[in-house]
Amino acid sequence: MNTKPEIFKAYDVRGVYKKDLDEKTAYDLGLAFSKMRRKELNEKSRIKIVVGADMRLSSPALKKELMKGLSDGGSDVIDIGLSSTPTFYFAVAHYNYDGGILVSASHNPKEYNGFKIVREKALPVSKDSGIFDLRDSVMSGNLAPDKEKGEIEVKKDVLRDHIEHDLKFVDLSKIKSFKIVIDPANSMGAQYFDELFGRLPHNLVKINWQLDGTFPSHEADPLKFENMADLQKKVKEEKADIGIATDGDGDRIFFVDELGEIVDPGILRAILSKIFLRENPGAKIAYDIRPGRITFDIIKENGGIPIITPVGHSLIKAQVVKEGAVFAGESSGHFFLNMKEGCYEVPMIVTLKLLQEISESGKTFSEYVRPHKRYCHSGEINSIVDDVQEKIEEIKNKYQNGQQNDLDGITVEYENWWFNVRGSNTEPKLRLNLEARTEELMEEKRDEVLKVIRG
Repeated sequence: MNTKPEIFKAYDVRGVYKKDLDEKTAYDLGLAFSKMRRKELNEKSRIKIVVGADMRLSSPALKKELMKGLSDGGSDVIDIGLSSTPTFYFAVAHYNYDGGILVSASHNPKEYNGFKIVREKALPVSKDSGIFDLRDSVMSGNLAPDKEKGEIEVKKDVLRDHIEHDLKFVDLSKIKSFKIVIDPANSMGAQYFDELFGRLPHNLVKINWQLDGTFPSHEADPLKFENMADLQKKVKEEKADIGIATDGDGDRIFFVDELGEIVDPGILRAILSKIFLRENPGAKIAYDIRPGRITFDIIKENGGIPIITPVGHSLIKAQVVKEGAVFAGESSGHFFLNMKEGCYEVPMIVTLKLLQEISESGKTFSEYVRPHKRYCHSGEINSIVDDVQEKIEEIKNKYQNGQQNDLDGITVEYENWWFNVRGSNTEPKLRLNLEARTEELMEEKRDEVLKVIRG
């Protein structure tokens, strides 16, 4: 088969294995990235590129050819083995390597695979920073191996170092013992939570734990409510204090309270903003433009400076680094910490911070969350449309009496309700997120805006 150019997306490379991409794609990508990074870092005769892979059935074969391509391109390869995305980012940033590629298709179904690509400090290679140059290089067919091949080194104990690093961000003596249910959906979150909770005195209930690239229990996408049902049920059955879910590659994290209710990521982001502002008074905190106004409220109430970003982990990270923000959160469950060594997702630090915060509050999780439930959210609603940009213009015209922002799609604000509509990066879809001060108003306006989108 031939590599399909459309697998090169805004934030990563992703497609159906053996249909859109295969082992040759992996080899060519390794060769292209090796040449790109060596050219960018021409003061270095040898560069070191980290490679890891998730638990998908096709990952070992793709990883093998990827490493061969990198090596043939003259780069030394640091093989970290089976790895979540956060541990992969940690490896690149913490050990000061020159870049990395992770074989993973995140939360996509089992037939998919792909590649996450970063430069030094785990900075993503994305639509504005070279991913389409890599596409052109791979598709050109003009790639040739280097005269001098790089070496492949297996690096062990990366996860151990990652755990040690993240544990330094909390005072373990202030965290009480909880009963916690975790559902990693047979995916990479199980790897780091095994290691983390092996060191903590919690009563851990594991479900859908065994790493399995066929995803036998459910999709590894906690943003879809149906994939949280196992966790919600188990939390109530076990009378647990908290529930945790992660996605396929372990970079997104979601929480459930002791009543089995999902905690909205916007509320979690607000809580974490408060925690990081306590430690960094007056700091900048970044969040994506989709509704989740509680984050803005809490940042302002706690003396911080709110920074609004477009949607997308690579765009958020770039802005966080540029602005010098301390912490950032995306409505889809990505939470980033801007550290000296790099800015990337930190689900273990998020978990530890939250456990310490609830412990010190003396409240149950639901009691702690309750005051943050000020607004009613529609959730993200997708609609297929004929022309994304035409529809966005129609929405702009219809709601021109509202306060508008076109940072990402169109955001319109009124006093008692507000919404964002933006296009998908990969499909002819519009995504609506709407929020209001009451449930009744949210439902009314949600249906009204959807009528415009689907009309």
